[in-house]
Amino acid sequence: MTRLIAGAQPDTSDIPSEASTEERLEALIRILSDYIEHYHGGWVKMVALEGDTLKVKMGGACEGCPLSATTLHGWIAGTVTQFFPQVKSVVAVETTNLAEP
Repeated sequence: MTRLIAGAQPDTSDIPSEASTEERLEALIRILSDYIEHYHGGWVKMVALEGDTLKVKMGGACEGCPLSATTLHGWIAGTVTQFFPQVKSVVAVETTNLAEP
């Protein structure tokens, strides 16, 4: 698990720079998910990158949580756009084929 401290930038040094944008984006989402799972009991997974929209699935404690929209838009989207400014929106989607981490 990559270490992530609240209020600090995620350590992305172990993500290969030669990886594709989607691979690097998925690695960042895994880092964010590790933090969310450890501290809040939820998780997030990348579903797809379609143009400038990132689709994610949120689960665990995030399902039904009244703060999941804040987590999605304020924290996940904010971190993603900091590292990937070409991503203009991050949306949560419902899927039935993604297993929990």
